[in-house]
Amino acid sequence: MYASFRDSNLLFGHDKKPGDAMISEPEHETIEVRADERFDEQAVASYLRGRLAGSDQPLVVRQFGGGAANLTYELDYGEHVYVLRRPPLGPIAPKSHDMTREHAVLSVLHAAYEPAPRSFLLCEDESVIGAPFFVMERRYGLVVRRRLPEAYLAFPDATRRLGEALVDGLAQLHSIDYPSLGLEDLGKPAGFIERQVQGWFGRWEKAKHEEVPAMDATHRWLTDNLPPDSPPALIHNDYKLDNTMFSAEDPGRLVAVFDWDMTTLGDPLSDLGTLLTYWIEDDDPSEVRAFSPMPHDASGFPSRADVIELYALASGRDVAGIGFYHVLGLYRVAVILAQIHIRWVRGQTRDERFAGLGELVTLIANHAADLSR
Repeated sequence: MYASFRDSNLLFGHDKKPGDAMISEPEHETIEVRADERFDEQAVASYLRGRLAGSDQPLVVRQFGGGAANLTYELDYGEHVYVLRRPPLGPIAPKSHDMTREHAVLSVLHAAYEPAPRSFLLCEDESVIGAPFFVMERRYGLVVRRRLPEAYLAFPDATRRLGEALVDGLAQLHSIDYPSLGLEDLGKPAGFIERQVQGWFGRWEKAKHEEVPAMDATHRWLTDNLPPDSPPALIHNDYKLDNTMFSAEDPGRLVAVFDWDMTTLGDPLSDLGTLLTYWIEDDDPSEVRAFSPMPHDASGFPSRADVIELYALASGRDVAGIGFYHVLGLYRVAVILAQIHIRWVRGQTRDERFAGLGELVTLIANHAADLSR
């Protein structure tokens, strides 16, 4: 068990994450591009030349070294710096790591939702780097993970302000008039939760390395307790603390939200359920604390009950059935970790951080089954 928790701490507690490619601490930002994750930098430079401001200058490429899924790189042209995102190596689940979707959202969402970085360019020509990719703007600030940034130690109420700003940002996202942005065809809200339950079960069937009875039990419970359709909203689908960035000068100001590749139209409470899934409290079981990217040594964050209440007040939505969405969030996390782990099992990645995730999948599945009861 210790090995599983140790490896998950390396994975989720790392100071860097691809989707969060804009953390402002230079000594932790980037690494030399890993040998097995390199691409033809000259091909990228040639493709981008004339398509981006400053792209006529020499290009320096470095990699954001953490994270577990999409690969993210810094494109440094001197006065102009961008971020390139591409899917992970090897086969991926259908409709996941969707660069086309993420670009479509970020190319317009910035106009209505300030925390959304703007995407400038999508390349669907896989001959350039071997996969689709897009290039977006870089945001500056602090990403909060396992340790509270030193800059926030000067704020005695930093954790409370972080939590409140995070929830306000979610409620604001769910209030966006998405048809006015041309995003009304992004998803099919009717039957969204049922498709989520069955879709994640299908991904589990393809990713599992061994049988986990709690996954089957949780799937049955979710199927038997589906909530009715609710008024739809534009949802992020992976909204959590380490997918966001805050001002270094003000922990109460949300400056960016990252990782939009699963964005769709659907039940907004699924986003709240995801946020609760990664939210921790002091008395949580060890398996919950193991995969949470939140600071474990900082008090003052709102409790999960507080998060629910803050969201209800900010959004005006009925949150009485939120327990279902919390269980669904845990189920999703177990599947996501299984998808990461099976890539390591199959030799599609050599990142040893992923070796111990199999046991963590079982622990989270057991927790989801317990919570459903």
